[in-house]
Amino acid sequence: MNSKRGMQPDRKKPSDRRALMGMTIIEKILTKAGGVPVKPGDLASVKVDIACLFDNNFMASVWRNILHVDDPSKVVVVIDHRAPAAHVGSAQAHATARTFVEKFGIKHFHDIGYDQGICHVLMAEHGYARPGAVLLCSDSHTCSAGALNCAARGVGSPDMFYAVCKGETWFRVGETIRYELIGQLPHYAFMKDVFFKIAGEYGGHVSQNVEFGGPALGTLPIDARRTMATMGAELSAEFATFEPDDILFDYVKGRTNIPFEPQMPDPDADYLDKREINLSEVSPLVALPDSVVNNSANVQDVAGTRLDQCFVGSCANGTFDDLSSVAQVLAGRKVARGTRFIITPGSQSIYRRALKAGIIEILMDAGAVVTNSTCGACGGGHMGIVGAGDTVITASTRNFKGRMGDPTAKIYMGSSATVAASAVEGAIADPTPYLS
Repeated sequence: MNSKRGMQPDRKKPSDRRALMGMTIIEKILTKAGGVPVKPGDLASVKVDIACLFDNNFMASVWRNILHVDDPSKVVVVIDHRAPAAHVGSAQAHATARTFVEKFGIKHFHDIGYDQGICHVLMAEHGYARPGAVLLCSDSHTCSAGALNCAARGVGSPDMFYAVCKGETWFRVGETIRYELIGQLPHYAFMKDVFFKIAGEYGGHVSQNVEFGGPALGTLPIDARRTMATMGAELSAEFATFEPDDILFDYVKGRTNIPFEPQMPDPDADYLDKREINLSEVSPLVALPDSVVNNSANVQDVAGTRLDQCFVGSCANGTFDDLSSVAQVLAGRKVARGTRFIITPGSQSIYRRALKAGIIEILMDAGAVVTNSTCGACGGGHMGIVGAGDTVITASTRNFKGRMGDPTAKIYMGSSATVAASAVEGAIADPTPYLS
């Protein structure tokens, strides 16, 4: 097992290594979807099980008039990035989406309202993402569905339009790095901290796949797995997938009656590298401004950094579990004067569940602003754009310059609990003292 940082994995040609080797999860899914065995370096032409279009696809500068849809039952349309519309252009995109849905009889449509949500959250909630399936969307965080044992990847709008019209797409098959998870997360650490550990210790995974499994999998709820899979995009990974287990099967069966075929890696699957992560050793971490890869630090190293805005939300950290951890920190406390705290549930379903549990009341009593479900502040589209010179800590997906608004803003990243503790103190803070 190559577990030490800097250790060079076996660099033999894939074709040399794979003569008698088994397949990884991604290789097995792509083989099934294409009908031809694949190995790293191959171009895999595959059938698409789920194609998700969202409002950015319908912007006037991007949209192309689609004349044919291969299978409307496999198409999902979501209005999420600027919902409600943030400007005239997004309002027109929403209108174009509604016309498209009506023209082709798309049943899986999530407009502004009851079933509103961030597309990647809805893929899980509504059973669109199924184990063993190929899922396509043109948002880079499509890999979120890999938590459900999918081959899920973001592609450009032209590839999305082709997939909607033809029902197929293609991928270059990359090599896979395996992360074996052991131990159990302490009560003060979260999967976002695990991500920061991987990003800080191992850096980018460009053109590679990441696969998660191991004995600790049974300790991780689906929300935690989704956080990790979503953040695979920030490693520049092609696919991020989790092994299936009974927790996943129960989750999916509660959301769809459509049969699915989960895929496990072969016992002799060939990996570029295998790395062990002991969850018991993880502590609160942050990503420093402007980059995620090779840019992690212990929260104590930057504690006390004054903050203008705190944000919890996005496809990575707008889960019910995230809102619960925030409520635990905020209960009986107030957001610091001079600091804004914006919270965006990942879907209206999560919002309603948090409302019934009394969580929303705790957040609002503390002085946080809770928005409707949308991508919003995460991408700097609306609902919390940051200004010149602002210092921010966010539990979302990215922190590069200009991501959340003005390019002079400094954006730190942390777990939702770290962000909540920081909102209370008005400065970056360790969440440990706030969590029982």
